[in-house]
Amino acid sequence: MASQRNYVASNRIREVDFRASREARALAKQILTGPLETEHRQRVAQELCDALCDGAAMDIIARVTISDAHQYHKKRGGRTVFKQYGYYKPATRYVYITNRTAVRGQLLAAKTFLDTLLHEWVHHYDSVRLGLDSIHTSGFYARLQSLKATLRIR
Repeated sequence: MASQRNYVASNRIREVDFRASREARALAKQILTGPLETEHRQRVAQELCDALCDGAAMDIIARVTISDAHQYHKKRGGRTVFKQYGYYKPATRYVYITNRTAVRGQLLAAKTFLDTLLHEWVHHYDSVRLGLDSIHTSGFYARLQSLKATLRIR
């Protein structure tokens, strides 16, 4: 469990210290407008994460894996009550994202995929650049919105 100090520190930092390159913006746009297929997203996601890390002057994510598997999910009473789009492992600097919806197995919508990728990247930023145990605080979500604004993503 994250300490109170970590929680307060996470909430205090509201923006990502980041310079968006043309490359990063172009890659984000490519995710929004390009093919939905896993192979394409695998390549572009790794390139975007590398460009984001360069823009934040920090070590890159070791590996990004985009899986063709259905999202991990839990059901209760026949209803989906939990879905996991992806995760970040700070010890190995590894991002994993599923490219298919939980129940129907449809390819993930472009905006949902990009939002998930940026979400996991902010966990990496928190861990590597800020030295935080990255948790979902209001500061975390403010940093995510800051990143999207800098990339000009709505």
